[in-house]
Amino acid sequence: MCLCWSDFEASFIRLLDKVTNGTRIEINQTGTVLFYQPGLLYGGSVEHECNVQRSIGYYLEALLMLAPFVKSPLRAVLKGVTNDPTDPSVDLLKVTAIPLMKKFGIDGDGLEIKVLKRGMAPAGGGEVLFTCPVRRSMKPVQLTEPGKIKRIRGTAFSVRVSPQMSNRIVDSARSILNKFIPDIYIYTDHMKGASSGKSPGFGLTLVAETVNGTFLGAEVVSTPQGQGDPVLPEDLGRNCAKLLLEEVYRGGCVDSTNQSLALLYMTLGQQDVSKSLLGPLSPYTIEFLRHIRDFFQIMFKIEQQKPGEDEQKGGEKVLMTCVGAGYSNISKTIK
Repeated sequence: MCLCWSDFEASFIRLLDKVTNGTRIEINQTGTVLFYQPGLLYGGSVEHECNVQRSIGYYLEALLMLAPFVKSPLRAVLKGVTNDPTDPSVDLLKVTAIPLMKKFGIDGDGLEIKVLKRGMAPAGGGEVLFTCPVRRSMKPVQLTEPGKIKRIRGTAFSVRVSPQMSNRIVDSARSILNKFIPDIYIYTDHMKGASSGKSPGFGLTLVAETVNGTFLGAEVVSTPQGQGDPVLPEDLGRNCAKLLLEEVYRGGCVDSTNQSLALLYMTLGQQDVSKSLLGPLSPYTIEFLRHIRDFFQIMFKIEQQKPGEDEQKGGEKVLMTCVGAGYSNISKTIK
C-alpha cells in the first residue's frame, strides 16, 4: 500500500494497535509503504494522545465502528483537539452517532461520549471519554420513515474568549430557526481554567430530532488561531442554522456524517434484510461503499426515490438495502 505518511495517520495506527492484540505494523524507512496485519479486537481501557493536526472525531469515528465487536467493553480516553473545522466534532458524534447505535441494539448505561475538557485547534488540550458495551451481533434495521422534525437542540461553546460569544451565537442561530419551529433550546457551554484547553475558540453544534427518533446534525467552528480570517459569532450562528436546514432538506434517516457508520452496521448485521433511507450520498460514503464491496463482498441495492409534487420532503433520497454478512463477535466472552 503506497501512501504519503503524516503524523496524524501514524497516531491513528498507534490507537488501532492499542485496541487490538497481536497486530503487526511495518512501515518502510521512507514512509511510503505500510504493511498491516490486523490482530484480534481486544478493547479494554485505552488512553491515547491524539495528534493535533486532526480532531478527536477523526479517531473516534473508527472506534465507533469497532467498539461493539471487541472482547471486553471499551473505555477510551482520547486527548487532543475536540473541535476543528475539518472533522466531525465530539459534540456532533455525541448527539447523532450514539442514538444511531442504539437503533442497532447497542444500548445500555455503558454507551456514552463525554467531553471532560475542551481543546480547540491548533494547540488542543481537550479530553474525551468514550465507553461502549460489547454486542454479540447487530440486529437488522428498517429505517425507512424519517418523520417530521419536532424539536431542535444545540450547544454553543466558547473557550478562552468572552462568555458573551456563546450568547451572540445563540441569538443569531435562533433568528433563522425561529421561523420554522418553536421548540428550540441551545445550551451555552463556557469552560474555563484547566478544562478549557490551550487555544481560544468558539462554535455551535445543532441537532434536529424527528418524531420517529431520527437525529440530523450540523456544526460550525471558528477558524483556528493564526489561520485564515477571523469569524464573527453572529455569522457563525447563522451559517450553522443554514447548514442544519440544508441537512434537513437532504433528509433521510441518517445524517450525512453517519451514513458510513449505518452502512457498516447494516453490512455486519445478521443474515437478514436491512433497509435505510438516506439523503444524497456524500463522496466519503460512496468510497466507503466500495470498501464494503472489496472487504465483505456485499453490494447494496440502491433505489432513488424522488419526492412527490405535493409533498414537502426535501431533496432526492436513496433507499439502501442489503442482506447482512451475519458477522458474530467471536471474541465476546460468554458469561
